[in-house]
Amino acid sequence: MILVTGATGFIGRALIRQLFETGRQVRVLIRPSRRSPRLPKGVPVEVAVVSLADDKAIQTALKDVDTIIHLAGSESQGRDAKLSAVDMRGTQNLSRAAAEAGIKRMIYVSHLGASRSSGFPVFKAKGIAEEHIRRSGVPFTIIRTSLVFGPEDHFTTSLARLLQMSPFFFPFPSGERTVIQPLWVEDLASVIMWSLNNENTLNQTYEIGGSEYFTIRQILEIIMQATHRPHLLFELHPVLLRALIVTLETFVPNYPASSFWLDYVSISRTCPVDNLPDAFGLMPARFAYRLDYLKRTPWYAEFWDRAIKRISETTGKVLESIRTFRL
Repeated sequence: MILVTGATGFIGRALIRQLFETGRQVRVLIRPSRRSPRLPKGVPVEVAVVSLADDKAIQTALKDVDTIIHLAGSESQGRDAKLSAVDMRGTQNLSRAAAEAGIKRMIYVSHLGASRSSGFPVFKAKGIAEEHIRRSGVPFTIIRTSLVFGPEDHFTTSLARLLQMSPFFFPFPSGERTVIQPLWVEDLASVIMWSLNNENTLNQTYEIGGSEYFTIRQILEIIMQATHRPHLLFELHPVLLRALIVTLETFVPNYPASSFWLDYVSISRTCPVDNLPDAFGLMPARFAYRLDYLKRTPWYAEFWDRAIKRISETTGKVLESIRTFRL
């Protein structure tokens, strides 16, 4: 049995689908919430509603589990993120419970640049979480990734929404040349799957990223092309941009950016492009080739699809009624 934390995130959903396709038994650990969990439709999994602060509940959730895939993190919650409670103490509690339960392997997805000494809160939290896992005594595999993108991510979809909300111009951080190395979410899920079947990955830390390097301007230009939303791009000092984002995040409900987003693009977090092929035999997907999920569907196309579907359903019901009447 495999326990997956953070299963409702876009990485977790992609991973669970791959686990299901290979016939793995999966139990997902979901924090208590009034909202319905966003799990992949049509994929049967066991669900354990457990807080990472509840040691006894974690131990119960680990019954019959031999492998943990730890994806849970709070940075996607923006200003409401609880890095100390979830990423650091939550990982410490999970690691301790895993050691007591005799878990055979723990896979943790971290970030490139993770370090206790980092000046950025997310990377500092991930670095401390890594330390808890290494010290637990549980055999581990730590996968440090560059920015991961895919449907419903907090990177490309957030940028696409910001472009939609912006009136013809769009600010981005000025300063030094920051390089980004986007990694396709399905490639990351494949790496995790491959790690499950390879004993050589035990007690190893891997740094992986996509096959291309981009500046933030190039990323924005590619997303504008994919979404057909041209904007005038202009540089804004990072301090001013951070103040702007914090203000908008405070006063605009569900604002699609947070100060953590600026942390991601403040420094270059890259690795050699051949790390992924060398370690896992996988050629990363090209960034611009995997952005179909950002393309807008014209309103009339959606209206036509709904109309055709309703006509088909009505026709089917009429034909079924005629067939029943004849019988």
